Amino acid sequence: MATITVVVGEPPYGKERLYTTFRFVLAALHEGHSVNLFLFEDSVFVAKKGQKPPEMPALLDERMPNCEELLKAAIKEGAKVKICGVCASERSLSQSEVLEGAEITSMRDLVQWVLDSDKVISF
Repeated sequence: MATITVVVGEPPYGKERLYTTFRFVLAALHEGHSVNLFLFEDSVFVAKKGQKPPEMPALLDERMPNCEELLKAAIKEGAKVKICGVCASERSLSQSEVLEGAEITSMRDLVQWVLDSDKVISF
């Protein structure tokens, strides 16, 4: 099986990019691949504890996919998750505010993941 590094920078809500990212990550994990997920720019907020996504405008009984829950599922399935430290600091996000299993690190860790991976994909 392959080691896949997934890099994402989009915010957790407002677009479907993160939802698509998690569909890919969970499918890869389900197929037995190793997945590294690196969050930078506004995607650092996907790892923040206590998310309460808004209702979907057209469907009053439905809610947006909860990125916190999707990230928890990915971590539970074996994804390694790292968060850009500069991006987190710029957004006043501390390690104590992020989910267990997600680590605030540096861009050097992403460089090493890219070097060690069979495939790299960016969303």
